[in-house]
Amino acid sequence: MAFHMSRGQKVLWWLLLAFGVVLAILAGTALWAYQKLDGNIRTDHAAARELNDRAAQRPAPATGEARNIMLIGEDWGSGTGNARSDAVLLLHLSGDGQRAEVVGLPRDLIVDIPSCHTPDGRTTEAARAQFNWAFQWGGAACTIRTFEDLSGIRVDHHLVVGFEGFAELVDAVGGVPVTLEHDEDDPNVGHHLSAGRHLLNGEQALAYVRARVYVGDGSDLNRMSRQQDFLRRLYDRIVDRGTFTHPSRLYAVLSAATSALTADPGLDSLAELRELAEDLRAVPESGISFHTLPTLPHPTRENRLTLDEPAADAFLAALRADRPLPE
Repeated sequence: MAFHMSRGQKVLWWLLLAFGVVLAILAGTALWAYQKLDGNIRTDHAAARELNDRAAQRPAPATGEARNIMLIGEDWGSGTGNARSDAVLLLHLSGDGQRAEVVGLPRDLIVDIPSCHTPDGRTTEAARAQFNWAFQWGGAACTIRTFEDLSGIRVDHHLVVGFEGFAELVDAVGGVPVTLEHDEDDPNVGHHLSAGRHLLNGEQALAYVRARVYVGDGSDLNRMSRQQDFLRRLYDRIVDRGTFTHPSRLYAVLSAATSALTADPGLDSLAELRELAEDLRAVPESGISFHTLPTLPHPTRENRLTLDEPAADAFLAALRADRPLPE
């Protein structure tokens, strides 16, 4: 599926803000604040080493100026005691600078996960499992390699944002309003809200975007839709409160965003993120679109997904060739 933004729904900007990328507005920030925020960003050296060691097994970089950046939402609240990728998006920037395509990669997609190095130095065995387990087993590098093996597409950069940082971001803007048609109760993530309007604080917002089993149809795709809608509301809240022109509010938002951010060595500074933001701002509004990798319910695994072939093949072929993605 795909949709284009209307002028009143700057979806790309709430997405990038959530991952600490809308940092072009830092131009007017005092030097000391810039240095403090720059120091908040952590560098993912472990993933860089792993990907370098496996360089011969990775797809070739895209020809021309096209770039692929993976955005990973890190979830420590799954009850496993280990981090999993609760949300994974691929941002594709076309070589001609005319398109920015964001592709949602469902966490419940059953894929082949390669052998990966764990944070404690062990080596996992290759396995067929759901996509988000790759992050638990081997961090961002394992997630990237799993996607590259699946798609044949080289990931040039990656950003990881902790969901706790997401909660701090919501608190920094004074909460985000939502209106529910029905009572919602998902004890798996501590989500308990009555029907009606609520101003969610960070903790409540985190539960809201993680809710799945007892909300809607219980699917991963439904949760992805809820997350996208909430982040749109988060952006609207930031704009409505005049955050971009209010120094103290702006600093609080940027502090929360950068403190939650881990990046590869090519995106681990405000200068590099700002350059990326400027490239994104240059993309025409008509060239910004959001998509979900085509999937179907898995034939043998309940509540899991498999690729919808041949639609997925055509979709990935277009990404590899830097062509506009099919509707």
